[in-house]
Amino acid sequence: MKATVRSNLNTRVRSSKSPLPQPLFDYHPLTRVIYGPGTLVRLGELARELGAHRPLLVTDPGLEAAGHPQRALVSLRDADLEPILFDGVEENPTSRVVEIGAEIARRERIDFLIAVGGGSSMDTAKGINFLLTNGGRMSDYAGFGKATKPMLPSIGVPTTAGTGSEAQSFALIADERTHLKMACGDRKAAFRAAILDPEVTVSQPRIVTAVTGIDALSHALESYVCTRRNPLSQAFAREAWRALEQNFDRVLRNPDDVEARGAMQMGAYFAGAAIENSMLGACHACANPLTAHYGLTHGIAIGILLPHVLRFNNVAAGALYAELVHDVGLINGDALAAGEVLAQRIAGFVQSAGLPSRLSDCGISRGILPVLAEEAAQQWTGRYNPRPAGEAELLQLYEAAY
Repeated sequence: MKATVRSNLNTRVRSSKSPLPQPLFDYHPLTRVIYGPGTLVRLGELARELGAHRPLLVTDPGLEAAGHPQRALVSLRDADLEPILFDGVEENPTSRVVEIGAEIARRERIDFLIAVGGGSSMDTAKGINFLLTNGGRMSDYAGFGKATKPMLPSIGVPTTAGTGSEAQSFALIADERTHLKMACGDRKAAFRAAILDPEVTVSQPRIVTAVTGIDALSHALESYVCTRRNPLSQAFAREAWRALEQNFDRVLRNPDDVEARGAMQMGAYFAGAAIENSMLGACHACANPLTAHYGLTHGIAIGILLPHVLRFNNVAAGALYAELVHDVGLINGDALAAGEVLAQRIAGFVQSAGLPSRLSDCGISRGILPVLAEEAAQQWTGRYNPRPAGEAELLQLYEAAY
């Protein structure tokens, strides 16, 4: 009787349809996430829970007017910790800034790192962690998994809804000499915890809300279709797109809308998680050289380039774009038109935010476009674009955006 049952079972297994193959992925969540208005007050208790005694608070001086670093210091001191402040973070942090922070951390015998700020503060804190614990220079860690020694625990508190760095194990640090960005990643560099408090984003200037929001939107759109996408990363990206698309204009119209701020912050986090589990594409490959040569704000560069990249990619990614169009109720959600629909939507966001829509509006010289295309072709993100984009194709994108 047992043999008969086993035989029938084997027959059913063999005759059933095989499931569709799924892309391989390795999901390794590293960061505890605490979300809610007012949760910054929990920073001290959380740091102590994670073993902090003498943390380095990494932030930028521009946030002091809003009071966020001061409130963070109060929370840490209330938990009987001895925080040290490093507020030397700069936009698009360089290896020099990281080295200065690491030297302060060594001198002060730091045992924990806390970043309060935007992507620059979080990347700087991760960079300091690399140098403080493993020595050397930032260029030694370009790539992934090159830290051979343990790294200090850390907490990220994003004050913008943009980079999603709080969800990632990478730090983007510019080489001091060339200003080209290095992606330095290691699982040990990921924050042990992230505090998502939408109240701290209310103080952002309108321009910061706009450019960081555009950046987060691009993360969702690029990670959803990149060649390293998988069901998990796409779930994150799709949820990010819904939250960001429906709240971008809303938060610009009413900056004090904490509910919309929270949706944008969660969208940025989900988009960051999507990147961590997949990759980006040609838009980011093209944006980085513009920042390196002209200091163009990353989100502005992204906003100019993204509509053209969406149109370019539609040949390869139209069916996936159609899913995103359908998700938010936009019209013409078919594969043939989806890239154009998304391009127009992003262009509309750029216009409503009052951001430039052409490279020529930003003082970019047309003669440098071939140089930019050559450098963009060397960027790691472009390798994962759904439609292959070499130097010639990237030059076409720059020309279209000019």
